[in-house]
Amino acid sequence: MPIDPALAAAYHFEPLEVTVERGRLAFFAKAIGQTDPVYFDLAAAEAAGHPDLPVPPTFYFSLELERPNGVAWLDALGIDLRRVLHGEQSFTYYAPAYAGDTLRLTTKVTDVASKKGGAMELVTKKTEVTHDGEPIADLSTLLVVRNPEVTA
Repeated sequence: MPIDPALAAAYHFEPLEVTVERGRLAFFAKAIGQTDPVYFDLAAAEAAGHPDLPVPPTFYFSLELERPNGVAWLDALGIDLRRVLHGEQSFTYYAPAYAGDTLRLTTKVTDVASKKGGAMELVTKKTEVTHDGEPIADLSTLLVVRNPEVTA
């Protein structure tokens, strides 16, 4: 079923506030194979001039998973999760964030494009991450939605 671009653009994501926990940062850094101790050892972070453990660059994506129902927006737009592929992801960084910071995530769907006569739709979702109103990072996620009932 085609995605209605107007409905997608109008979908309202509630802003999300998440306080970054030191233990979670250390766990994430180890899980992704980070070997720089500034990401999991407070003494090393402080010795390197950081006030606390810094947030690893791709950690922001995991914060979006804090929503009570992270796929509710897909349901609201009539997107069958079984037909969704992760297309790409990008980050733009403005300032570092650290353990103890409360980050605010503001998300919206910014584009829906149809390809191959509607057999594929590309949905772009953007998230702004701020701390005390100051920009920290912008996240962009591109999802590919397959529509096998459409033949190009």
